[in-house]
Parts: sequence; structure tokens; C-alpha cells
Amino acid sequence: MAHETHLKRKMSTRHIQMISLGGVIGTGLFLSSGYTIHEAGPLGTVLAYGVGALIVFAVMLCLGELSVAMPYTGAFHVYAKKFISPSAGFVVAILYWLTWTIALGSEFTAVGLIMQKWFPNTPVWIWSLVCMIVIFLSNFFSVKGFAESEFWLAAIKVLAIVGFIILGGAAIIGLLSVKGEHGAPGLVNFYKNGWLPNGWGGVFTTMLTVNFAFSGTELIGVTAGEAKDPNKAIPQAIKTTLWRLLVFFIGSIVVMAALIPYKVAGVTESPFVYVLDEIHVPFAANIMNFVILTAIISAANSGLYASTRMLWSLGNEKTLPAVFAKTNKAGVPVVALLASMCGGILALISSKVAASTVYLVLVSISGLAVVFVWMAIAWCELKFRKEYIKAGKKVSELKYRTPWYPVVPYFAFFASLISCILIWFDSSQRVALYYTVPFVAVCWLGHWLWLRRRGISKEKREVE
Repeated sequence: MAHETHLKRKMSTRHIQMISLGGVIGTGLFLSSGYTIHEAGPLGTVLAYGVGALIVFAVMLCLGELSVAMPYTGAFHVYAKKFISPSAGFVVAILYWLTWTIALGSEFTAVGLIMQKWFPNTPVWIWSLVCMIVIFLSNFFSVKGFAESEFWLAAIKVLAIVGFIILGGAAIIGLLSVKGEHGAPGLVNFYKNGWLPNGWGGVFTTMLTVNFAFSGTELIGVTAGEAKDPNKAIPQAIKTTLWRLLVFFIGSIVVMAALIPYKVAGVTESPFVYVLDEIHVPFAANIMNFVILTAIISAANSGLYASTRMLWSLGNEKTLPAVFAKTNKAGVPVVALLASMCGGILALISSKVAASTVYLVLVSISGLAVVFVWMAIAWCELKFRKEYIKAGKKVSELKYRTPWYPVVPYFAFFASLISCILIWFDSSQRVALYYTVPFVAVCWLGHWLWLRRRGISKEKREVE
């Protein structure tokens, strides 16, 4: 082979299952869900997250077949290059790298702000620096070290959400008292202001926020290249995705929507803190701040891992200089790791010195980037299955098959596309389209011209 398809396979099944679970439980749930309740209303939020769960599950079903058949590191980029076009592969890699790298910058700041609540006399930058060092070391020594740290960080988030749902459920049925309520509040908040107080428009325009909340699930595809047994680990992680999304996301949303008046949600604080405070849980703010801190560090940890593997893949495929594909003795692509960390630091700097220009553009693009990647995954699955059959192979030979083909990949593609189009109707989010569509077009055209020029140069050298 001209190049490697994967790095050292060190991740066990339990690592991948928890990473896929931890990847989707982050600030999108702990913080952004309050905004969604405020905009879409209680029932509208449940509907929005329900549709979002179906979309991401459909994407994961597509990714499952691709990842098991081709368990490559940097999966999305390689699939898009192979089944759509080399330029599409480049765009997918850049978008995904940018998504996580920009997130790194905001997460470094968020860690500092949370820690300052407990240590008000310590500058924010000190804690941000500590976070940078911790996640860098977590990723530097070996992929197993990253996987193990992410396993335990994800476990904290899972336990916190389970506890939240149990306590919130007890409050809803009256086993725990709620401030200002006499008896069980039940589900009154779902209908007392109308089933959809802001109409269907509120549901549709919050889909980008919902998609952001679900981003991270696709990390399953990235980890496939370093799984000990991808044929076993990937299908198991995929199969449990839907019920995890239903239990942790929809369960949490139902509790929050039932106990928080929709006009109050997302206005001043995390909806989790609000609910715990309403049911008289002592030290509610401190408990949730710790969980949110864990979620942020976990997201930064996963973000550095994902962005590093994308750069490695680009170097491995010779799209970027080969130096990005170099690894240390533990199989970690150190140059790609350093470049991704520098990218996160530059994003952090841009948020301070160019918040209304450079950083605004970057955040707008990264907000839509994951949805574009989901569309690429669905399209690659459609192309892969057709080429697989065309090559004379039988579908029954696949070790994992996307069910209800081609309905699932078509649904994943068009549902993701529609969720992008719908943000045009929200003036506060429309700017994401203004920046992302031209950015994608420029990246695609630039790479196409580069390939064309390189091809002409090769032909000239051959003639000479």
C-alpha cells in the first residue's frame, strides 16, 4: 500500500462506547438546551430534539457500514475523497478540523471562567493554560491514555444526567417539593401557554442549535481507525446510540421543560442549575459547575483528538505535507497534534482581539460544519453500497449493513440539508449561511485548481 489507513489499534470496545456517548453529552445539552426551550417552548423542544435524534441516528447507521468496511483513521475525509471527489474529501477534513479547533478556543476560556467562580483571585488565563496542558498530555503519550481519560470524564457526565433525571422525575410527580408549587407540578408547563407558544417557526429555527448539541456522535468514525476490534466495537456503539440519545437527551429535556417556565429558560443560567435549585438540592450551582467543567474538558480532549486525526489523514493522503503524518513511538501524530493545539490557541486569541470579525466568521462556519459532514457521510454510504454491488460483491458479505437502504441515507442527507436551509428564517443565525457556503465553495474550488495544476505539472515532467 502507498500509505497507512490507520494508526495503532489500542481502543477497546468500552472506550469507544463511552467516547461516542461522552462526545454527544456536552455544553450543547448542559447550556444550549435552555435557549432551545425558550425559543421553541417545552413541547417544541422535545420535538426538535426528537427529530435531531432521528437524524443523527440515521447518520450513525450510515457511518456504521462505512466504518466497519473501511476502519480508517480520519474516516470522513477518506470516504468523501473516495466516493464523492478529492476536493470533497479536502473540504470535509477542513470543516471537521475547523469545527473542533474553534471549539478548543472557546473551551479553554470556559474552563477559566468556571474555575474563577471558585478561585476569584486567580486570572482566567492561568486555568485556561492548565486546561491546555492537561488535554495536550492526555493526547500526547498514547491513544490508550486519551481513551482512558475520556472514558472516566464521560462516566461523570453520564452519572450526573442519570441523577438529574431521577431527581427531576421525582419532583414532577410530587415526591420532591418544588419552589412555588403546592403538590406535583406534573406537565403543566407543556400546555399552560399553548402547546407551541412560539409556533412551528420556533421549532424549525432551533434545529441548528439541536444539531450542535448532537455533534460529537460521529467521533465513532474517527475512532474506528484505532479500535482493537472495529468489527465488534463500532456496531455495538452504533446500536446503542438511539436509546442513549432518547434517555439522556429527551429525558433531560422533558424534566427541564416540565420544571422551567419557557420564558425563563436559558435567560440567566444553565437549565440544570435552575432545576436543581428549584428542588432544593444543596450546592446545586457548585455541583453542576463541576459537571459542566468535566463536560468542557471532555469536549476539549475529544476535540484535540479529532482535529489531530484529521490533519494526520490529510498528511497521510498527501494533501498536506507528509510531516503531518509522522508519529512517535506510541503511534501518536505529534506534528498534527501540535498544529491542532496551535489552531485552538489562535482561535482563543481571535476571540479576544477580533471577536466581531475573524472569530465571528470562524464560529459561524463551525456551527454548520458538522451538518455538512453528516451530509457527506450519508452521500458516501449511498455511493459505497452502489460501488460494492457493482464490483460483484453481495450485500450479505458486509459485516455491518445500514438497515432500510437507501431510505436511511437519503433521509439523513435531506433532513440535514433541510435543517441548514431552515436557519435562513432565523435572522440571528442566518449569518452562518453567509459565511459557510462561500467558505465551502472557496475551499472546494481552491483544491480543485490545485489538483488540476499539479496534474498539468506532472504531465509536463513526464513529457520532458
